Amino acid sequence: MSALLTAHFAVTSFPKNASPPELTTKGPNVTAHKGSRIGATALAATAALLLAACSSSGSGSGSGTASGAAPGASSSSSTAAAGLPSLKGKHLTVLAEWTGAEQTDFQAVLNSFDSLTGASVSYQSGGANTGTVLQTKIAGGSPPDVALLPEPGLITTLAQQGALKPLTPAIQQEVAADYGPGWESMGTVGGKLYSVVYKASDKTTFWYNTAEFSQAGITPPTNWTQFLADCQTLSDAGITPVSVGGSDGWTLADWFQNHQIPWTDPSVIKALTTFGQLLGNQKYIAGGDAGALQTSFNTSVTQTFTTPPKAAMVFEGDFSATQITSTTKATIGTDAKFFPFPGPAGGSSSFAQVAGDMATALNTDPATMELIQFLASPAADAIWAHEGGYLTPNKLVPLSDYPDATTQQEAQMLISAGPNVDFSLDDLSPAAFGGTVGAGYWKDMQDFLKNPSDVQGTAKQLEADAAKVQWP
Repeated sequence: MSALLTAHFAVTSFPKNASPPELTTKGPNVTAHKGSRIGATALAATAALLLAACSSSGSGSGSGTASGAAPGASSSSSTAAAGLPSLKGKHLTVLAEWTGAEQTDFQAVLNSFDSLTGASVSYQSGGANTGTVLQTKIAGGSPPDVALLPEPGLITTLAQQGALKPLTPAIQQEVAADYGPGWESMGTVGGKLYSVVYKASDKTTFWYNTAEFSQAGITPPTNWTQFLADCQTLSDAGITPVSVGGSDGWTLADWFQNHQIPWTDPSVIKALTTFGQLLGNQKYIAGGDAGALQTSFNTSVTQTFTTPPKAAMVFEGDFSATQITSTTKATIGTDAKFFPFPGPAGGSSSFAQVAGDMATALNTDPATMELIQFLASPAADAIWAHEGGYLTPNKLVPLSDYPDATTQQEAQMLISAGPNVDFSLDDLSPAAFGGTVGAGYWKDMQDFLKNPSDVQGTAKQLEADAAKVQWP
């Protein structure tokens, strides 16, 4: 029995500049892997350093200026909104996870749709429990018209149950024109498009304290060998290299990307061994393994940029910038920069592990489909992009729509990844295995953090825990 593991550590036996065959099917279309159901042959794990490693994005210092538009960008974000029909008198309901400032920004997008069409859209936040809230509404016979979900696995399940409706040919054409093939396939279940990635996060970024790097005399690494060498240089200079938020199991899971092989496959063993090169050196981790296991994601980011810092760098997604600016005095692009996850030496393909909110339809009403098509357009993207804290894989959105050079670079990384994108394990696997505190994959990786020399035992435990759950 195998299961879904994803590793930023990927086998290096594939041809240079080529993705492994297992990466050809993305996101919710997981049942298409080798034509079998996950529960039968299962999704599983690979090993080795991030094969596609984002290294083609350059050194990723975070300081470079990005100007103009992404490849193929439109000169006008408003053209996609032209021709929207009159929906006067139509009332639509939308469910998503956003609260606070994010809810305010999304509401501005919905208000624009109202103004352009005459419709009236009501928003409800489900917070972190949006998936559960939606399923409760479906069971009660009162689903929203549109739901934005961060879990492709749940989208697959709901599509197979018939709760979600295939999107119209017009939306399919919009997605085909505006998004790369990897993003389009994420929304496909059984050969039909059921969702569109509206808001995305790139989780393949290492954030670093520029003053600490300067003190040690190093620059951002471009491969894993150089990364370990930089860790040693930092350590020799009296600087702890890496901050790890080990008390949140998902931060450890984010070091992995998905392939379809057994958890006990030699490449998985190689992945854990490689990861152990970092975790096995107590001097490389802030607080050592014991300290890391008591450190949350938020703290792992904050302590990298406080004065004095407890570490020189932290691995997590582009959303780390919000934590940096809200809890420290560090300035993004000056004191805090990022570089892409350092892949294998000699690798040159870009890759992006992502999270995102995917727009789905709960009915076939033309107004529902019009709203989703609007969300898929650069016109809608531009509204939130201007406010910051937002990325889209829509390649027709000019980079100039983003408010600063760092966000523009993050957006470019998403576009540059092309078809080499995939959701993180947590979003693709059943919650009992990949999304439960103190259980399954998260606990297994925390146990590995405690004892990174137990590679074989960890692989066997991952295999056993994956076999306990029902895969969609």
